Amino acid sequence: MKTALTILFLISCVVLIILVLMQEGKEAGLGSLTGSTTSGTYWSKNKGRSREGNIIKATTLFTVIFFVTAALLCSRFL
Repeated sequence: MKTALTILFLISCVVLIILVLMQEGKEAGLGSLTGSTTSGTYWSKNKGRSREGNIIKATTLFTVIFFVTAALLCSRFL
């Protein structure tokens, strides 16, 4: 059981790193002060169906897997 959790933990670590690096920057710096936003475009309304939306969902899933396996591994060692 401990070996399977460790393997799942390591896989989730690597996948989570890759998914975070694949995400685009949010660019909400000083450029957002000019008022030029894309809040009304087709792509911003359907962000959940886009590639970026799928990456965000996968990141959320693997983050949950990461924390659950980390908690299980820590509780087994205490």
